[in-house]
Amino acid sequence: MTDTVLTRAANRTGVITLDRPKALNSLSLDMVRALSAILLQWKDDAGIDAVVITSSSEKALCAGGDIRFFHEMGQVGPMGGSALLEDFFTEEYALNHLIHFYPKPYIAVMDGVVMGGGMGIAQGGPGCGLRIVTDRTKMAMPEVNIGLFPDVGGSHFLSHAPGQLGQYLGLTGLTIGAADALYVGLADVFVPGAELGGLQALIDSTPGAQLPAAIRAYAAQFAGQLGASELQAQRGVIDAHFGAASVGMIMASLGRDENPFAQKALKAMRQRSPLMMCVTHELLQRGASLGVAECLRMERNLVRRNFEHGEVLEGVRALVIDKDNQPKWNPPALEDVTPEMVARFFEPVWPDYAHPLRHLA
Repeated sequence: MTDTVLTRAANRTGVITLDRPKALNSLSLDMVRALSAILLQWKDDAGIDAVVITSSSEKALCAGGDIRFFHEMGQVGPMGGSALLEDFFTEEYALNHLIHFYPKPYIAVMDGVVMGGGMGIAQGGPGCGLRIVTDRTKMAMPEVNIGLFPDVGGSHFLSHAPGQLGQYLGLTGLTIGAADALYVGLADVFVPGAELGGLQALIDSTPGAQLPAAIRAYAAQFAGQLGASELQAQRGVIDAHFGAASVGMIMASLGRDENPFAQKALKAMRQRSPLMMCVTHELLQRGASLGVAECLRMERNLVRRNFEHGEVLEGVRALVIDKDNQPKWNPPALEDVTPEMVARFFEPVWPDYAHPLRHLA
């Protein structure tokens, strides 16, 4: 276990509290292992009927994977040169799978920043998951901004979003709030941040088996405070542009639209990795016809190809390490990205029998 993942039991509910506030609860390998161990233990514990994951800080549930660790380990050489980096992604994706198919109610309090890997530990399966957002929620899958792609199951939950909302979120990497998260289907209920104390009291006083229904009833009183969804208002714009057949066609379509919303999306995409936007576009198209396990195996393949290429290392360098915000993307321009470059990311790294996530069902 680790001192950044705290656990307690209350009224047949297991409560996990992420406690790495200075790093916005960015996931380390130790944290991934601690989460996996406790969830596997509680899965078979007759004294635990539900699980809640929350944070010790209102600033974030989880800001993603520890990208400084990615950069440090990536310097060893291509991804195969670092066993710890291999372990991180294999075990993180296995954790995402465990959460998606958890047999007991899995309740995520998505207060503050919930991005990247944070989404992977919050997006429980539709049968047992309950995802709570607040007025402080800042949700995104911003991987293309650091030269990566929407992983941790993003190829599944983004590709299954209504219309072209998943392509919009994956290609722009832009942040959304509570109302948009509910509209896209990435959250279930809204509770104002100021009322989380009442939610905590409810968790402690309600038997675990009754907790999801009790939380829904508690949240119902706040539905009128949610506000309007911008993505709902702009749905026609999103579907019209992001339904185009390629990233180049999407950007060209946005460029012809004077709508400020469209121009904001275009400005964001001009800052992203051209190659990884094209990979993401293909990834989400493929993910739409795949199950969760198949998506995670595909992503595990892609993340190895990404580190071999080095795009994520350059993105993290520019945005986090040197902070010059001037990534030297390879290739630097969208028109230089070829179909062969994109196809390379989807070439199998391992035969099926040797894939590190081959046992996921």
